Amino acid sequence: MTARDVVFAPGRQALYEKNRYSPAVRAGGLLFVSGQVGSREDGSPEPELEAQVRLAFKNLNAILDAAGCTFDDVQDVTVFIVDPESKFERIWSVVQEFWGEAPHPTVTAVGVTWLYGFQFEIKVVARLPD
Repeated sequence: MTARDVVFAPGRQALYEKNRYSPAVRAGGLLFVSGQVGSREDGSPEPELEAQVRLAFKNLNAILDAAGCTFDDVQDVTVFIVDPESKFERIWSVVQEFWGEAPHPTVTAVGVTWLYGFQFEIKVVARLPD
């Protein structure tokens, strides 16, 4: 079996090692990024919803950058939202700050009941640069 080609954003490797998963893996010309949440450096949730979404994107963008990508390379997005009926519009207004110009990636939004104390999570698949 070939070892996974793992990508870490600077300064966050200890959190992933503690929780025993990889933040992102390169394979077949693609970057598979684990769900990113609005966690502070110590792993705790950012309490305010909009700030939590912005921090989730900051954490996502740090991983994309470590792999030589940007959000423009993202092809597929899955978002998880606790209580989407009451929070979707607030979250989606922040998402647009990071989304970029059309054509946009595909997106699947999933309502969930629990995200380990977070309200929003985003996972993506990006195309790696040539």
